[in-house]
Amino acid sequence: MDVNYPESSHAFRSKVQSFLKDRLPEGWQGAGKLAGKEYLAFVDQWRKTLFSEGYLGLSWPKEYGGAGLTQLEQVIVFEEFAKVGAPTGCENDVFSVGMAGNAILEFGTEAQKSFFLPGILSGDIVFCQGFSEPGAGSDLASLKTRAHLEGDKWVFSGQKTWTSYADTANWMMLLARTDGDAPKHQGISFFFVPTRQAGMEFRPIKMMSGASDFCETFIDNATTASDNLLGEVNKGWGVTTRLLQYERGEAAATLAIKFRADLDRLVALAKEQNMTCDPEIGKALTWCHTRVEIMKYLGWRYMTSYLRGEKPGPESSIMKCYWTEYLKQYSDLAMKIYGSEGLFKEGRMPMSSYQTDDIGAPNSTASWQSVFLDARAASIYAGTNEVQRNIIAERILGLPR
Repeated sequence: MDVNYPESSHAFRSKVQSFLKDRLPEGWQGAGKLAGKEYLAFVDQWRKTLFSEGYLGLSWPKEYGGAGLTQLEQVIVFEEFAKVGAPTGCENDVFSVGMAGNAILEFGTEAQKSFFLPGILSGDIVFCQGFSEPGAGSDLASLKTRAHLEGDKWVFSGQKTWTSYADTANWMMLLARTDGDAPKHQGISFFFVPTRQAGMEFRPIKMMSGASDFCETFIDNATTASDNLLGEVNKGWGVTTRLLQYERGEAAATLAIKFRADLDRLVALAKEQNMTCDPEIGKALTWCHTRVEIMKYLGWRYMTSYLRGEKPGPESSIMKCYWTEYLKQYSDLAMKIYGSEGLFKEGRMPMSSYQTDDIGAPNSTASWQSVFLDARAASIYAGTNEVQRNIIAERILGLPR
């Protein structure tokens, strides 16, 4: 693991810092200072700025609209944006840029790259993820959604659940079974399906935090063109595995920065509640500090391989387990500091349901309560931690199945 950046990278880091200073609003203190419509309006305009200035698709080739940056330069951008609490895109970009786009670059045809990649960056093409089903969550390969070829179209029937931001997307990454007789991991194919068509119905799922970021998806003879198959027929499981590893790439560079900002807010909360003299609270805050420092080094270790140009691998499961378990622990501590006051929801709600609150967010019961409730799902989504531990045991440690 190399924690030192080469001398040649300093000029690029200064360029990114200058961009943020010039383009962010005057007096910027982080996206956490914004709320509601103000936040949404900022993200919409900010994404347009990122697109026009070449800060989306950072490592993608220029011929597809990307910035053509190196892996090192991409990491530097992630770091500098995280430090000041500036978004690197909108919520759907986790799926559109980070997952669909990177998968297309690796597995797509030239026609797919030319069509999808520029549209993803411009925002004209917005993806959601159609993977999990009511009976196929942790055991995703048990999925039952079917696809068959009719002429020049694939036809789909089935049901998906936990389809994040499906109501704002116009394309879906859809896993469907194309060979019912093949072993379950070998009979699945990966498709791109337009969502705004007859046969696709989305019903929002209200979470216990009050947000509705997920949907149930009902598919009844929806179709897509035959050339919207990514990779080979019945070989979609390999594409899916790689895509889920891409999902965790940016996190290695930014999570420790975000969690450090949250820890600073947690310490401030303890001071506000006059709890800093409580020995148990002090011990818990110290524990949180050590975990955030370990997270930083885990991220550096992951990035060392990433910066060598190596493809993401099973090591990403270590980081996923680590940060999601930590998220539950430190949000538990926040509610313990609040005590009975934490039962009431007052103040700004965080704008994301997936990770920590945005940098710059003030302490409020609404903010911390939402982070606490959403943290219950963190060890489940993006592959349960039980599954991640199996991956670590079998593919990293070499233990038997």
